[in-house]
Amino acid sequence: MIVKAIISDAKQLTEIALKSKAFWGYSDEIIESWREDLTITAKMYDDSNIYKYFVDDKIAGFYILERVNIRTSVLHFLFISPEFIKQGIGKQLLDHAIAYCIEGSSAILNVLSDPNAEAFYIKQGFKVIARRESSIEGRFLPEMELEFPENM
Repeated sequence: MIVKAIISDAKQLTEIALKSKAFWGYSDEIIESWREDLTITAKMYDDSNIYKYFVDDKIAGFYILERVNIRTSVLHFLFISPEFIKQGIGKQLLDHAIAYCIEGSSAILNVLSDPNAEAFYIKQGFKVIARRESSIEGRFLPEMELEFPENM
């Protein structure tokens, strides 16, 4: 079940983001260096839409979606708790975000993806439009977008 997250979920969502990143083999030192960037804040609740996915009263994943202008929305986070990865929850959350964008007349959905998630987004129809160097030397993040022709 997907429902809107509330401010009291912030700490748990932050922990899911950190554990989800760690699932892909990043060192504890790198994960810790990303803690601030992956911390869910009250401002995020003010600026964005945050939705969570429940499995048996447990938060299994979440996403953060921000409308940045009249045409474009940005998917800032989409994280799944490691115990629920590869169960289709990421796709369900992304489908929910896409439906939200289409209903809200967004023409484009952007995401700056982790390299480990690039194939997931490509499978969902996203295209790589650029690559940005990350904080880790030699690691590049795919900047991706999905267009909604019905809203162009």
